[in-house]
Amino acid sequence: MMLNGQNDSCNAFLSIHAGAGGTESCDWASMLLRMYSMWAEKNNFSMETIDLLPGDEAGIKRVATIIKGSYAYGYLKSEIGAHRLVRISPFDSNSRRHTSFAAVDVIPEIDAEIDIEINEKDLKIDTYRSSGAGGQHVNKTSSAVRITYIPTGIIVQCQNDRSQHKNRATAMKMLKSKLYQIKEKEREKEFSNAYDEKGDIAWGHQIRSYVLQPYTMIKDLRTGAETAKTQSFLDGEIDDFLTSYLKWKIGK
Repeated sequence: MMLNGQNDSCNAFLSIHAGAGGTESCDWASMLLRMYSMWAEKNNFSMETIDLLPGDEAGIKRVATIIKGSYAYGYLKSEIGAHRLVRISPFDSNSRRHTSFAAVDVIPEIDAEIDIEINEKDLKIDTYRSSGAGGQHVNKTSSAVRITYIPTGIIVQCQNDRSQHKNRATAMKMLKSKLYQIKEKEREKEFSNAYDEKGDIAWGHQIRSYVLQPYTMIKDLRTGAETAKTQSFLDGEIDDFLTSYLKWKIGK
């Protein structure tokens, strides 16, 4: 009952964007990436980085990944939204408390057989040198690909392979998945609600609050689920919150 959505059994494209907060938020985005990486490992899912833009001083400004495994999307769709962190900043010499935000987005990897019509004239394709880790071979040539779908302004990027052709194919797969999801949103209220919950990456739009100081508490603002075991949660022990969300969605 909890995982009976049309795309719940699919692999998942998961992306994280640092929000309001500068270097703090970039560091927070990298902490979330680590959390989901550890969750994937604990659940025998594979996780591959597709695109990554490092922060200016620390952390990451954005990252896109694909998580492969049975029902990856069904579980991770609960993570769509703004995540708020409160802690003593390791970047503040006066050890003051800071609030940081990062946005998490999750879309299903759709079946390759599903036909999504895309007119090449509607695409703006740019190539550039990879900016993330990957060694000199990846960074030496303009193998990274950015595709802009002009009618909607959707942008997808891929830089994880030294082959421009493979990066373009992955980016196109992400674009098709996004366009397919938009079509589904028009027919299914669930998708619309999920994206409405995301809102801006700032105050008033968070779905979950992570407080590390002056006390420790992680609370989901939709379901009411909470835990004081913040380190375990950030180490990937998030299954209870995922399940709570799925039960909450059934009851809505």
